[in-house]
Amino acid sequence: MRKVMPNISLRRVISAAIVMLVVVLMAIPGALNAQDATGANTGTINDVDATAAKVIDSIANAKDTSIAAVSSNVNKLAVAVQTIGNADGHNKIAINIMWTLLAGFLVMFMQAGFALVETGFTQKKNVAHTMGMNFLVYSLGMIGFWICGFAFMFGGALNAATLGGAPGVIPHEYTVHLFGHDFGIIGSVGFFLNSKVYDVGVFTLFLFQMVFMDTTATIPTGSMAERWSFKSFIIFGLFISMFVYPIFGNWVWGGGWLAALGVNFGLGHGHVDFAGSSVVHMVGGVAALAGAIIIGPRKGKYGPNGEVNTIPGHNIPMAILGTFILAFGWFGFNPGSTLAGGDLRIGVVAVNTMMAGTAGTLAALFYMYARGQKPDPGMLCNGLLAGLVAITAPCAFVNSISAVIIGAIAGILVILAYNLLDRKLKIDDPVGAFAVHGVNGAWGVLSLGLFADGSYGDGWNGVPGTVKGLFYGDSSQFFAQLIGTATCFIFVYVVMYLFFKLTNKIVPLRVKEADEIAGLDIPEMGVHGYVD
Repeated sequence: MRKVMPNISLRRVISAAIVMLVVVLMAIPGALNAQDATGANTGTINDVDATAAKVIDSIANAKDTSIAAVSSNVNKLAVAVQTIGNADGHNKIAINIMWTLLAGFLVMFMQAGFALVETGFTQKKNVAHTMGMNFLVYSLGMIGFWICGFAFMFGGALNAATLGGAPGVIPHEYTVHLFGHDFGIIGSVGFFLNSKVYDVGVFTLFLFQMVFMDTTATIPTGSMAERWSFKSFIIFGLFISMFVYPIFGNWVWGGGWLAALGVNFGLGHGHVDFAGSSVVHMVGGVAALAGAIIIGPRKGKYGPNGEVNTIPGHNIPMAILGTFILAFGWFGFNPGSTLAGGDLRIGVVAVNTMMAGTAGTLAALFYMYARGQKPDPGMLCNGLLAGLVAITAPCAFVNSISAVIIGAIAGILVILAYNLLDRKLKIDDPVGAFAVHGVNGAWGVLSLGLFADGSYGDGWNGVPGTVKGLFYGDSSQFFAQLIGTATCFIFVYVVMYLFFKLTNKIVPLRVKEADEIAGLDIPEMGVHGYVD
């Protein structure tokens, strides 16, 4: 059966189309008026509190000028202003919390960078083992820090001012009274993040500081790679996250005695470390040194007559990729340490971080060329990382020229330190962990005592005025940095040396010789890193 089509004339179709076009054209001006292409009409008082905005608008347009009406309007205005102020304050804290969390997420991603760097610089027969340590240290460190590390580190200073102040949290610091002053030793509030610290600011601070701690914990996995037993490593991961890192961290960031050197003894602003050259990197680097000394060199690293044999890494592209990931994560590490998205110093911190890292790379390159050597990609990577480690403490307190100088010196120091350990002292550190993090962590906090220019840090550690180094008129700040650096090395080295010695008697620190020669993937992990 043939379908009968309606008889629609061409004229009627054209007429309908014209009518629709006219309607659309008439609607366009209204649509444009409803849009805000420039953004100029957003972020008004209505976005803060619409009710308060209506109250203010009604007062502004009030025509009753009697005393009673004016008095009523003043009261209404006070309430409206308070409402807007509360909303604005809430938004400020929300911005700070969001900024701190995002920065923490970036630092967490650095764990992938460490895993790639260390695995790329070691042999392929140990890929699963090296990757496994870098993976598991995240879980071990988090649990250890949650149990007691966070409480020991920040339990004496849990105000978290930029993150809301934690008004219901009562901190407590154990102190020792000497020479007429109180010396803060260790915090005692916040174990297991219990109900007494159930606060958004405290939890935000925990996340940010936990990923910092994890950086410390993963550094020795590079210096002791390719011969460290996995069970012994597990004990280490808990120990450093629960005790060593938190205790020194308390002394610097938790209101402890190193931070109080300025208040108690007039030494600048006390030991200042903006983002962790000493607290994070030097602690990890010195622990790596102690571990490398006790565990001994890899088989075949040194010949019978003391000759040094190079054991090349199996995947340079992997190591370079890991280095880039670390450099990217450092933008969370350093700028994030403001704990405040509204602190505009973030821009200076980020640029100084970037400049010091690149200066370290180029300094390492030119030094190798000056020595008649080829530009070893491994040393270029370590030059970048050394510059980043060094600028971590002073990044907020120096200008860009100083940042380049600090990074360039770090790029040369890392080569000198690595060669000293490797060729003279016969300490086998496969990835140069101590040279990168230990030596340049120390250089970073000392450089702050030299180059801090007084443009930032007013009231730091309770001392009025900005932070200035030796070159800008405050020699006492440099002495405070010296004391903190020496304390870090002595405390961490002694404790970790004794720890490795003791645990070696309980759980062997080193794998069996046959397993080391064959590769640790199957004996320690049960799987190959590569199947070929």
